[in-house]
Amino acid sequence: MTANDDFQAWVKSTLYQAELALHNGDSAPRRAIWSRNEPVSILGAWRNAYGQEQVDETFDFLERSFSNCTSYAFELQAHDVTGDMAYTVGLEHTSASVDGQPRNYTLRVTQVYRREDGEWKVAHRHADTVIE
Repeated sequence: MTANDDFQAWVKSTLYQAELALHNGDSAPRRAIWSRNEPVSILGAWRNAYGQEQVDETFDFLERSFSNCTSYAFELQAHDVTGDMAYTVGLEHTSASVDGQPRNYTLRVTQVYRREDGEWKVAHRHADTVIE
């Protein structure tokens, strides 16, 4: 298996499952795949965060906000792996409750990853809402 194949398999399994769990109100799997090394950052659809403390606070906020995910799909549009760095670009199509209200939305998402101790970790996320 090539590094690219290995990364794609991780995106389709571990990353996917972490995002699905988050949209059901469980941030633990997402926290597990995020880097604990600085720098980390989020330029989010609802909230920005710079540094580990703010990223953790954002995950707390999202965990309280999301529930009842009925559909989550990640449409990978581009990616690359170079050594211990990688990125993805894609669309996240989600149906979940946000603050108790059912919502359907699509986010454009770019993420940057670092391989740390042999495992992929998210170091940066940028997401914005696609207006249809």
